[in-house]
Amino acid sequence: MKIRESMENYLETILLLQRKTGYVRAVDIATELGFSKPSVSNAMKKLRAEGYIVVEDKSRIVLTEAGKKVAESTYERHCVIAASLMRIGVSKETALEDACRMEHIISEETFACMKKEHQRALQNVEQ
Repeated sequence: MKIRESMENYLETILLLQRKTGYVRAVDIATELGFSKPSVSNAMKKLRAEGYIVVEDKSRIVLTEAGKKVAESTYERHCVIAASLMRIGVSKETALEDACRMEHIISEETFACMKKEHQRALQNVEQ
């Protein structure tokens, strides 16, 4: 199933907030993304219905395995794309902004090639 860009962004945000604080609530997501609480609440209902999150006691939002898979994949694309852009001279700020948009539309083929090149570049740095 193809997940929409906005849902990938929500899942990625949940993943990063979980890593940062260990506990995620809708209000935390709203604050992080600068969205209204009702908008985030509506999105969480959709993500829960699709099986990407569960809401535990005290409104704690937790990624399911499916949600974690999408979030980690999205974040990996973000990191690889941003690093690739910076390696060719794009400023960090622009690279991060561009990666945030590109991570949702890049083809699997292009990303696989970028990832391979990224890993090669990392190996060269280590040597």
